[in-house]
Amino acid sequence: MAKIHVLDSETIDKIAAGEVVERPSSVVKELVENAIDAGATSLSVEIKDGGIELIRVTDNGCGMEKDQLRTAFLRHATSKIEKSEDLTHLSSLGFRGEALSSIAAVSKVEVITKTPGSLTGTRICMEGPKEVVFEEIGAPDGTTFLMRNLFYNTPVRRKFLKQPATEGSYIADLMEHLALSRPDISFKLVVNGQMKFHTSGNGDLREVIYRIYGRDVANALIPIKWEQEGIKVEGFLGKPVQVRSTRNYEIYFINGRFIKSNVIARAIEEGYKEYLMQHKFPFCVLHISMDSSKVDVNVHPTKMDIRFTNPMGFSAYLCGAVKYTLKHHEMIPQASLASEKEQRAERKEEKAKAAERVPEPFEVNRRNEVQQVVKCVREETSYTTQANSEREIVRNPVWERIKGVEKSETERLEAEIKEADQTEIGEPQTEQLSLFENKVLSVENRPHFRIVGQVFETYWLVEFQDKLLMIDQHAAHEKVNYERLMKQYREKNVISQGLMPPIIISMTAQEEMVLLENKEVFESLGFEIEAFGGNEYALRSVPVDLYGCCEKEMFLEVLDQLAEGGNYGGIRVVEEKIASMSCKAAVKGNNLLRQEEAEALIDELLTLENPYNCPHGRPTIVEMTKTEMERKFKRIVS
Repeated sequence: MAKIHVLDSETIDKIAAGEVVERPSSVVKELVENAIDAGATSLSVEIKDGGIELIRVTDNGCGMEKDQLRTAFLRHATSKIEKSEDLTHLSSLGFRGEALSSIAAVSKVEVITKTPGSLTGTRICMEGPKEVVFEEIGAPDGTTFLMRNLFYNTPVRRKFLKQPATEGSYIADLMEHLALSRPDISFKLVVNGQMKFHTSGNGDLREVIYRIYGRDVANALIPIKWEQEGIKVEGFLGKPVQVRSTRNYEIYFINGRFIKSNVIARAIEEGYKEYLMQHKFPFCVLHISMDSSKVDVNVHPTKMDIRFTNPMGFSAYLCGAVKYTLKHHEMIPQASLASEKEQRAERKEEKAKAAERVPEPFEVNRRNEVQQVVKCVREETSYTTQANSEREIVRNPVWERIKGVEKSETERLEAEIKEADQTEIGEPQTEQLSLFENKVLSVENRPHFRIVGQVFETYWLVEFQDKLLMIDQHAAHEKVNYERLMKQYREKNVISQGLMPPIIISMTAQEEMVLLENKEVFESLGFEIEAFGGNEYALRSVPVDLYGCCEKEMFLEVLDQLAEGGNYGGIRVVEEKIASMSCKAAVKGNNLLRQEEAEALIDELLTLENPYNCPHGRPTIVEMTKTEMERKFKRIVS
């Protein structure tokens, strides 16, 4: 029988490090989160060879005291919590006290740190668990962390790392998420001596999105701001034109922490359901704030997983916030006459211009100082006037410092401030930022629509002000049918069509159980089915719009999807089947409609809450501006 023995501390540290330090990006995550918790307003990360050979993280945070530096490398040593009760109301990103000890266990580490009140800083060097250097050193306020030669003492772990370029891409992706989590902090990433990206730290989330994802994404954002029952949601939702093929662009933060959650993902997608095609996912960046006692982040060492005390309630809340915000914004996608090559060139030029416009953190401070100077000049003028009228002198204390500023110089400073205020990133500041907009597709605007005609026996052209609207007759009719059928379903007024003879269906025990459990769902959809003996059932009636459309296959499809279930139960299946019915009953493309029929279709389309997308997510309408057409015909050259 094998003898049981206690492992030594070095082996324990290496085992523990395997959970925390999976790859170089894990090191960057832990160190940057520590810097954020330390109150840093500027962060710089430099990596070489994908972070395998070198990771340098520099911040201007509060630093560490000399007598605390050694303690920081002990296992489960942290300044974030003191007792178990603190886990129920966490306000920091880190709290487990495992990061530094785990990193030091598998790499060569150097830390230089200084607190603002200290004359000098402290430097410590570690090789594995062994301390090599501990000395006093001159240093700026904050902390610089250098990690070299990751997994040098665990070659098996190092062998399973991917190529440096791949590891570097993981770090870049992580840094982008961190920058989106804190737009008020300046982030800089340098890869092999080249600047990857740099945010200004001016607090503008849209600017960070622009810097990371480009102009097209930044110009297709809808601001969301929703607060109810102690839960606050802020950020941006991408318009349906920004659909993606994966969930990687659904980005959300809980109390400033980037996480992945099936609960949140499903809620967002349910809110977008009417606007997206099947197997497509939205773009969004959401900051969710809520009582920390209602969520548990202490699930895994990476702190990427999270649990809710009331997941269904939270999911319904978030879904409602997304759905409400989308319904109150114009959703007509714009068609462009420019070629793909021209669009790429325009995006590249815009990105270069934006890079010049985005101020560095020190430039923001300089502008703030200029604003203060001009404010003082203005206030001095008003104080002097007041003093003359009241026969007393009121002196602005800052005035002595700027007394030499002439009127012309003041005007120059004011002009500079106005110019700075008008600096835009991605989308002009003058655009509508309200949650409510004057929609093009509205009953009020219907008298101003002029139907030009039909092209390709599929699309209707409508002139409205300075826009040309193109309406897909099939998608529009499908949407109108869907809303009409959904109304009948909710009011339990779906019209059925009898089958003669009935369709006999054999069922398994599981299918029979699902049928009996969801009998009301089938009846509300317009199916009439009854036992026919043994394991067979007779399908005697189907929804009138399904008559002649493979009734048996449609019934079994509903049955199969109800058996799969899901967070939203039978209602999702019902809506999907009604969407299928609407599609089958809608006028098809290449069918010629009379103008009177097209006008009636448009009239009904305008009464819907979401007239922009068919039930499957395809757009019902796109627009082209007069300006775009004039550019193409060289009436406008810009």
